[in-house]
Parts: sequence; C-alpha cells; structure tokens
Amino acid sequence: MSMDGTERGDGGADEPGWDVDPDDESGAAVVAAVGRQIKVWREAAGLRAGDFGTAIGYGEDQVYKVEGGKRIPRPEFLDRADEVLSAGGKLAAMKRDVAEVRYPKKVRDLAKLEARAVELLAYGDHNLHGLLQTDEYARALFGMRQPAYEQDEIERGVAARAARRSVFERSPAPAFSFVQEEVTLRRPLGGRMVLRRQLERLLEVGQLRNVAIQVMPTAREEHALMQGETQVLKFGDGTAVGRSEGAFAGRATSDPKQLRILELRYGMIRAQALTPGESLAFVEQVLGET
Repeated sequence: MSMDGTERGDGGADEPGWDVDPDDESGAAVVAAVGRQIKVWREAAGLRAGDFGTAIGYGEDQVYKVEGGKRIPRPEFLDRADEVLSAGGKLAAMKRDVAEVRYPKKVRDLAKLEARAVELLAYGDHNLHGLLQTDEYARALFGMRQPAYEQDEIERGVAARAARRSVFERSPAPAFSFVQEEVTLRRPLGGRMVLRRQLERLLEVGQLRNVAIQVMPTAREEHALMQGETQVLKFGDGTAVGRSEGAFAGRATSDPKQLRILELRYGMIRAQALTPGESLAFVEQVLGET
C-alpha cells in the first residue's frame, strides 16, 4: 500500500502539465472536460492555438495537447489562460477540478483511504514510509526506479507524495504508528545532506502527540515482520484494510481474520522495537553521525 511533471521555470514553456494516464478513466474525463472549455473560450476570443500559446507562454503543440485532454494543465496555465481569454475566473476555477487528478489513480485511492483513517500502522524495511519522506528524499527514491522514470514522472510522484502529508493536519487527528528498520535511517539515499534533512524531518514529526515513530534495531534477535513492508489502516466505522508484502499474496485485505494476523505481527514488532522516546534519541544519534 505504499506507494509527476517538472515545475515550469523560465525555460519550461513546453511543459504545461502532466501526461494523462490512459487507464485512469475518471481522471481522463475531468481533463478532457477542462480542455474542451479552454478551447471554447479560445475560439470565442478569436485566437488561434499558436497565438494563444504565445500569449500565455506555451507552445502551440502543448496547447493542443491540453485542449485535447492529453495533458493535465498546471495551475499557472489555467491562471494565464483565464487572464488572456478574459474568462472572469471561470477557467482559473477549474484548478480545483484538476488538483486531484494530477496525481496517479493509485496514489489518489491511497490518499482517500489515509484521509478516512482514524489509525495508521506501518512497518518499513527498505525506505522510510511515504508520509514521513521529505520531497528530496522522495525524489531520490523515484529517481532510482527501474525502468527509469522520466523527469516528468518523478516530479509528479514527488508532488503526489507531498500532498498526502496533509493527513497530519487533519482534525480530529488520526493516530499514527510507524516502525522503521534501522537501515532506513542510515542508508544515504540521495546523499548525506538529503539524509540529514530527512532525519531532521523525522525528529519534527516524532514530536507530534498523535505520532509514534519506533526504530527496529538491526541487532535484534527476534523479528515478527520478516514478511516485509506492512500497513494497516483503521476507519471510524470499525472496518480496516491492510497489506503485507509477504502475506496473502501481497494483496490488500479487509478480511477480519487476515487483519488480525497483520495486527498481531505489528503489535509484536512494536514490542520488539525501541520505544518512541528511545527511537527519537536514536534518530538524533544517527543524525550526529551523518
């Protein structure tokens, strides 16, 4: 259950957004509707696609892609289009419609589950949990994927992961429990400075009253989750969903019997790991050594 486009700079006029996932039917429908509206306003203003692109700082081909529903427009694209076409805020208002579908569907689905959860239990063995990651740490992870991601995909993934962190700001606040293998604190993914800032982020999040971060020392002789990465999300109505890489074929499950097994294993590894207080002290120690 763990789970992009490069931000446009002065020379990024050819990148107005992100490619549409052809398998994401609901997202594609939203983008297509937005594109049609942009085209209607452009034609009503008597502008050719090339002239319109020049006016808002994008190429003609990119304008056609957005209007054809092949490209997800960035917020600044819609703001400029609204201004140039004198749309009175109607095109700019569509930023709300595309804000969610800019992220891959599987990430949106996960974010919806996290937004509903009243409790999250997560064990990580190779890297830090997505909700704990800094942007630069996440960028390093996406950059290591094979086959290699395009830069556009990397930045889209980073943006999606950053958006999920809003769950920490929910009220009432859900309860978070993270157990991380010691190696995830020491592996310098992205370089030493990236790791240092990531460890600082852990110390910051670990101070939240509704968050418990625990470290599973490599030297422990007992380990209840050798099955690998595991996560359980519990909801207010008493239901839950969980997944473990080495259990139930790695598929998500909401079966009560299977969830009890995942919760049993998670409860045991929490007992085997350092306490939250000991863990924050350990993170500080690793930070001092990094």
